[in-house]
Amino acid sequence: MSRSLAVFQVDAFTRRRFTGNPAGVVLGADALSDEDMLAIARELNNADTAFVLSPDGTDHDLRVRFFTPRTEAAFVAHATVAAHYVMSRRPGPRRLRQKQKAGIVDIEVRGDGETRRIAIHQAPPAIGRELSARERLAVLDALALSSGDLDGRCPLIVCGTASTRLMVGVRGTEQLRQLKPDAARLTTLSAQLGAAGYFVFTLEPQVANVLTEARMFSPALGIPEDPVSGNAHGMLGAYLAARDLVPRDGDLARFSGAQGHYLNRPGQVDVELEYRDGGVHAIRVVGDAALVFETSLAL
Repeated sequence: MSRSLAVFQVDAFTRRRFTGNPAGVVLGADALSDEDMLAIARELNNADTAFVLSPDGTDHDLRVRFFTPRTEAAFVAHATVAAHYVMSRRPGPRRLRQKQKAGIVDIEVRGDGETRRIAIHQAPPAIGRELSARERLAVLDALALSSGDLDGRCPLIVCGTASTRLMVGVRGTEQLRQLKPDAARLTTLSAQLGAAGYFVFTLEPQVANVLTEARMFSPALGIPEDPVSGNAHGMLGAYLAARDLVPRDGDLARFSGAQGHYLNRPGQVDVELEYRDGGVHAIRVVGDAALVFETSLAL
């Protein structure tokens, strides 16, 4: 028996189509096999496609599985924003609990209409180890950076657990512009360092009204350069908070990060940090989205 699936293309972390980070969204995916999902993700050819499924327990409202054209991912923030932007077109709960391989996150829909925003509530990611001097030099060489290009306030540290990124702080946007990542070497280093991607950022952005500007490279995941990463910005929030580099107002801190300009897909991620007992208790990654197209797929 043939069945029809609702399929969407959404640009996340932007309000303008053809910018931000594109993601596929497939609703009603319960009957799809792993092979089906991988084939659809490969056909849509986005970095990630979100497949929305019914809950399988009482502790969550829905499940989402994320597939790249090559494999399944544990959690993808921009595809989560895309999926909930699509689902919130119709009246429904403003807060939902979403289950995926990485666990459960709380989702909040803020506002109405095309300007509604999606907030992902997460526990703060782990702040891991700082690279050794030898490891640091290997990463810099693979990115075509020198030690003098680094921001002295920002040591190279691996962040995250199930999904990991190396934080690399540089002095300014000139360093971002001149990056020449060696994909093969970065892939080899990912296995050695335990970092699936490299988030290179500066605290001296040229974009207005943001704290940071960044680029991210994840060749080990099949993503030469990710346009706009919500996951990495959440990790960046925890990293900056640990080093007192983000402005704080009592028990709350907020900042915005720009990314994607060097791929002609500019976008922005807003990050909110909640403090409790002297540390970060929770992180919210907040983003806009824009619907590019919707269609149906008969299987």
